[in-house]
Amino acid sequence: MIVQKQVKLPNGETFGYRERVGSGATILLIHGNMTSSKHWDLLMENIDPSLHLVAVDMRGFGESSYHEKIYSIKDLADDIKLFVDELKLSDFTIIGWSTGGAVAMQFVAEYPNFAKKLILLASASTRGYPLFETDENGQPDLSKRLSSYEQVLQDKTRTITISHAYASRNKEVLRMIWNYAIYHDNQPEASRYEEYLEDMLTQRNYPEILHALNMFNISNHHNGLKEGTGEVENINIPVLVLAGQKDLVISEQMSKEVVEDLGEVATFLSLKGCGHSAQVDDLPQLLQAITTFVAKQEEQYK
Repeated sequence: MIVQKQVKLPNGETFGYRERVGSGATILLIHGNMTSSKHWDLLMENIDPSLHLVAVDMRGFGESSYHEKIYSIKDLADDIKLFVDELKLSDFTIIGWSTGGAVAMQFVAEYPNFAKKLILLASASTRGYPLFETDENGQPDLSKRLSSYEQVLQDKTRTITISHAYASRNKEVLRMIWNYAIYHDNQPEASRYEEYLEDMLTQRNYPEILHALNMFNISNHHNGLKEGTGEVENINIPVLVLAGQKDLVISEQMSKEVVEDLGEVATFLSLKGCGHSAQVDDLPQLLQAITTFVAKQEEQYK
């Protein structure tokens, strides 16, 4: 049974999370932008019942508070450290989806000896997720990269459009965006989709997340905006990189950067026919990839 819970963190934030108790390996699930732990429900309801699942709402999402603004992926990773300390979690697998992938990589790089495996699902690159100005046709101008939080706030295509939809509770705008970018081929069944849309409206940090992704760079490369920190070299656990074959959000180039920067610890797997949400596009294929990786790595720890 999946139970909704809360925990108070030492930094004054209160985090919501969903937990399904199991006797087997522990998996920590970190959601992406415009979502929360709610969007892991299909996976949590259908994966191997022996697994112990903990799905967190990051600061400013879902049931979690947002007292202090975040401006970096590191801020979010530091929250995860406080969260796992409070729950006394160790020796777990992290699955990070999209923005959650960047948070998971930062956490593993900064806090070794907590996670023993990492799964990146349609993850942002080790070199960040670049944001560019858009032209009069709404197309990105690759010669004009946004470089400050103030510029992100003025971005009409993403920040202003989404923030206005949130403020006016305009689910139809959100549905239109998700039908194009996320649920391009397949959609959740109607009542679940409505729950997802309602959940999106809980986000209180959309511009900050875009800025954090734009500035993120733990690689050894200059990403066009800033030099990398090189922290990727601290990731020394097995990593499974899952990329949707038809993903419209994460480019093939971004996935290649992740694999290249992680080096020999990374295993790459293309999810056939999947877009940005393999949970909806092909749940059995996703569960097979996850459980195979977890089981294989579990054998190495016995």
